[in-house]
Amino acid sequence: ADLFDGIVMAEQRFHGEGYQEGYAEGSHAGMAEGRRYGALQGARIGSEIGCYLGFALTWHCLLQKCTDEKNSKKIRALDSLIGMVQKFPYEDPTYDKLQEDLEKIRGKFKQVCSMLNIQSDFRIGTERSSLTF
Repeated sequence: ADLFDGIVMAEQRFHGEGYQEGYAEGSHAGMAEGRRYGALQGARIGSEIGCYLGFALTWHCLLQKCTDEKNSKKIRALDSLIGMVQKFPYEDPTYDKLQEDLEKIRGKFKQVCSMLNIQSDFRIGTERSSLTF
């Protein structure tokens, strides 16, 4: 009875072993893929936020020379954008309002661009940059 039991149960045993091996390999591959994806998304957000900060600081410096009421509103909006970017939690990937705060920053950026009569079409290319002549 034991001889036939081993033969009959072999399929089930091999199925279980294959499942365990596949699960372990899939978990390992999933972790590696998740890290790569997280690093890519983090880099994109960092690049976008950095662009907003550089933009705001540059325009803030350019507008400080003019002290009329129109420019003071623009400077206040720029100060607000700078403050939002500086408060953004770069080091905390578990921050639960990350997307919400990012959307607020994007909205403030669009508002500032509108005040400055500048198109707000910030995009990050997924392909590598290349020069063509």
